[in-house]
Amino acid sequence: MPIFMDRHDVSADVNAEHVAQLHTEDLKIQHLFGCKGMTYWFDGARKTAFCLIEAPNKEAIQKMHDQAHGDVPHMIIEVDSTVVESFLGRIEDPKKSRNTELNIINDPAFRTIMLIKLEQLSLKFSGFDTRTAALQASGNSIVNTISDYKGRVVNQKPDYFLTSFDSVTNAVSCAIEMKTIIQRDLVNEMEGTLKVKIGLSAGVPVTEKAGLFEDTIRLADRLCDVSNGQIVVSSEVKDLYESENLNVSINKELVHTFSPNDEYFLNALMDYTESEWSNTSLNITEFSKRLGYSKSQLYRKMIATTGKSPNKFIKDYRMHKALKLLNKQSGNISEIAFETGFNSLAYFSKCFQESFGILPSKYIRPHSA
Repeated sequence: MPIFMDRHDVSADVNAEHVAQLHTEDLKIQHLFGCKGMTYWFDGARKTAFCLIEAPNKEAIQKMHDQAHGDVPHMIIEVDSTVVESFLGRIEDPKKSRNTELNIINDPAFRTIMLIKLEQLSLKFSGFDTRTAALQASGNSIVNTISDYKGRVVNQKPDYFLTSFDSVTNAVSCAIEMKTIIQRDLVNEMEGTLKVKIGLSAGVPVTEKAGLFEDTIRLADRLCDVSNGQIVVSSEVKDLYESENLNVSINKELVHTFSPNDEYFLNALMDYTESEWSNTSLNITEFSKRLGYSKSQLYRKMIATTGKSPNKFIKDYRMHKALKLLNKQSGNISEIAFETGFNSLAYFSKCFQESFGILPSKYIRPHSA
């Protein structure tokens, strides 16, 4: 039977005891609707509650809540219990902390998401197999450091780590140590052919999107992508960190903070880029028009936000898409060149060599051997 997570936005006077009572009322009648309440989370500060329920469908959850107490959810999404546990640390009620009739769970589902990417700056380093082995060897050290700061690994690849933290302070501290470790043990070892990119954002598991923590992961991913060697954090992560640490500021030499306006621009930029990057007729005039800036305004805004001009940003975006397609062997070089927005194979090869230090024809040989 599928598992769902719902979201309830509660009124200001609702507390943890009220939510525990509502949960108890659900459990009394859940069998009538074929449901099984697994657990819930309540955030008194943000006035949100999230229920994890095994149910035949979303409608059964709506009806159960409505008959039990009338507090129907604002949003319901289907989830994987393993993924929920990776993000939130549990999928069942914790043991009672007090000898009371109600199991009061005052546990927010708000999490800080840290995303780590190792970007390839050059593909010359000792061949594909050696590079892959070096990335895999670093995995244990990265995972152990995350665990030391009470983080959880949600998704892991040799060059990608998606992690979840209950504490903003632990997440930021882990990011700072992580960057030092990866730089020392992996980037330097691989002769500077990799760049460490780390992005952090914070949020709740269910919004208006269909995926768990989808909005939060998307922002962390985008902050990570525009990192130029610094750790990049959202405005909310900065504010929460300083609140948790008695207004001690984040180290600005190591951590770059995006403002809410920067985040709005970045999301608009990436939304448009993701929809148009493969369009061979995409140009800066259309780019600036769709984003609502003059060409000069767009140039200044993109340099400030991404560290790149519009032309370089688009080219780099396409090149990394092309690299992923080549690694997946998703077509020959000509097909991938056209798919990534290039009309000319010669120009595609030139840009690829400028980006990665090797022609695509030479790069794919070890993969096809």
